Amino acid sequence: MLPFKTLLHLDKTLPQPIFAQLSEQLGQLIRVGTLTAGQRLPGTRQLADLLNLHRQTVVAAYDDLLAQGWLESRAGSGTYVATHLPDMKPQSISAGETNHTHDNRQTGFSFIRSPELVRAVMASPSGLRLDDGLPDARLAPLDELGRAYRSYFRWGSVQAHVGYGDTKGHPLLREELSRHLNETRGLRTTPDNVLITRGSIMGLFLTCQVVLRPGRGTAGEVVVTGETTWAGATMNLRRAGATLRTVPVDAHGLDVDALGQLCEQQQQDNQPVRMVYVTPHHHYPTTVTLRADRRVRLLQLAEQYGFAVLEDDYDYDYHYLGRPILPLASADRRGMVVYVGSLTKSVAPAFRVGYVVAPTELIDELARFRRIIDRQGDAVLEYAIGQLFHTGEMKRHFRKSLRAYHARRDHLCALLASELPDAVQFQKPDGGMAVWATFDRSIDVAELSVRAERAGLAISPGLTHNPPGSLLNSTRLGFASSTEEELERAVEVLRSLL
Repeated sequence: MLPFKTLLHLDKTLPQPIFAQLSEQLGQLIRVGTLTAGQRLPGTRQLADLLNLHRQTVVAAYDDLLAQGWLESRAGSGTYVATHLPDMKPQSISAGETNHTHDNRQTGFSFIRSPELVRAVMASPSGLRLDDGLPDARLAPLDELGRAYRSYFRWGSVQAHVGYGDTKGHPLLREELSRHLNETRGLRTTPDNVLITRGSIMGLFLTCQVVLRPGRGTAGEVVVTGETTWAGATMNLRRAGATLRTVPVDAHGLDVDALGQLCEQQQQDNQPVRMVYVTPHHHYPTTVTLRADRRVRLLQLAEQYGFAVLEDDYDYDYHYLGRPILPLASADRRGMVVYVGSLTKSVAPAFRVGYVVAPTELIDELARFRRIIDRQGDAVLEYAIGQLFHTGEMKRHFRKSLRAYHARRDHLCALLASELPDAVQFQKPDGGMAVWATFDRSIDVAELSVRAERAGLAISPGLTHNPPGSLLNSTRLGFASSTEEELERAVEVLRSLL
């Protein structure tokens, strides 16, 4: 008989039940060939005595393996390893290795690695922070959302509420969002022009996959971005097989004259521009606003050269100088603009609700493609947020958070000017949730970020904002997620380090 007492290592301190440990380890002995097909196992009473277990524990383990097909019971004879199993070459198992067959960090097969996806995704810091420009989750209308959640289950058909829904999103949110976008952004939409997504990043992914045709043996279609831009967008574009080209960004946003010259050159090279990705309201990461004349010219170029404009309007609701400039989509008369936005910045990052606004034929195709990765969104969350729009709670939340963020922007800018005048250069942003700060060349921002973390302050090293071959020595200092007192403490940490 095999030395089961040596081969099996049961630990009563683990949360996993003993019978489950025994079942798993016996199954592992079968899989590696230590127990062979047709081999008789000890009786339950015998194995229980050997391992100092209650007999019912062994019975439960055997029953589990019988149900899985690893064992078979023969009336009047005993319990055996299933005879239908293939012959397995016995492998040695060292003590303590019965639960694992390989290093769980590595696969036993090859897969496609995507170099464009190497950027790590960071979680929101919990202490002091001057982050990338996140909202203050403490201001989120959580009580109102909770009431809206509960109301979802109080009316109508349960089957309709918790069954499959519309891939385009909950009808209430699409209707309310369409009305909100028309009133605040000058759009001309119906609910059929709106696709609800899990954040703006899903909207970008779907649009890139549907609009761009990847090259087959040749370069992919040409997409233009600013020299500084959001890494999340470029990852999606490269993943869709696009060939990226860039144009400069200055104090007035994307250089559309340079874009026009590039379009003409690409036309001559028989590689026309297919799409332009732009964040015109508050350019990411520098926060500048695309000037009105450049907006007009960009739409003219889109019509002239036939490229799509992917407009990412990630923080439109937060503008501090009167009424914000309307989106490109509001002036689009030829269906050239795909407008992507998010309520994540308005509520809290955990509430993954974004949207795509476009002509209905594109929305229909995006919805069909969405089924490949996500049958539908979170119907309960979408209903709850739609209800907050319907009751006016969302507009009240926008007004409250706008006042708070406006004051925090002014406070951070005053602190930077008074406490770090020689170390940091910046322009007070017209809107958004972060200040674009350029540090003196004597300061290594990446190294400063490491030292700040040790001191209890999270700031971005800014490396993802650098164009290829350039070092801007700049980063975004978010103010929206911190109170004025927290901003004071954060700047004090920076001042002490510098």
